[in-house]
Amino acid sequence: MKKLLLQTLIGLTLGLAIVVGVSYFTQPYTYQGSLIDPPAPASDFTLSANAGTTFQLSEQHGKTVLVFFGYTHCPDVCPTTLYDFKQIKALLGNQADAIRFVFITVDPERDIIEMLGEFVTAFDSEFIALSGTLDELQPVYAAYGVYRQKNDVGSAAGYLMDHTARVYVIDPNGNLRLTFPFGMAPEAMAQDLAHLMKEKVE
Repeated sequence: MKKLLLQTLIGLTLGLAIVVGVSYFTQPYTYQGSLIDPPAPASDFTLSANAGTTFQLSEQHGKTVLVFFGYTHCPDVCPTTLYDFKQIKALLGNQADAIRFVFITVDPERDIIEMLGEFVTAFDSEFIALSGTLDELQPVYAAYGVYRQKNDVGSAAGYLMDHTARVYVIDPNGNLRLTFPFGMAPEAMAQDLAHLMKEKVE
């Protein structure tokens, strides 16, 4: 009787462990960035790119696009984010071939495209720098809710720009799906991107 009871208890324990294990591995992935649900179609734009070309967002179908708004005279947030991009690319390995890393200036007055390109490609030669006239850029800032404000602090740079510091993630179907706050670990961003890129491209 004791042997039968022991066998029954062992069986129940193993069964419970299997159920818990299956439940654990089949749980939906929880994004660590800020998920946009339902997905919102990303506003299209066309801007001047480094290398003397133009970049149109809608032409990136099938690619994941990371967009950050910054400027070359930025003392901290912008170079840190570009270094995060570099780390994300390294963490994802070959998967990063399906990602476009894009940096859009919030300071077109000073950021001529050649200088902007040098600043961005110093981190990685495949990173994309975008600029344009203020008239061309204003609709992009508005569409993505980007804050930018000149701050004359009397620095050697002349002035600084207060600006939105989030990374915008556009999925392969052209939908705005995630934003990453400044300071989020590159490992966490890479995990989110790896999962996002598993989704079906329509």
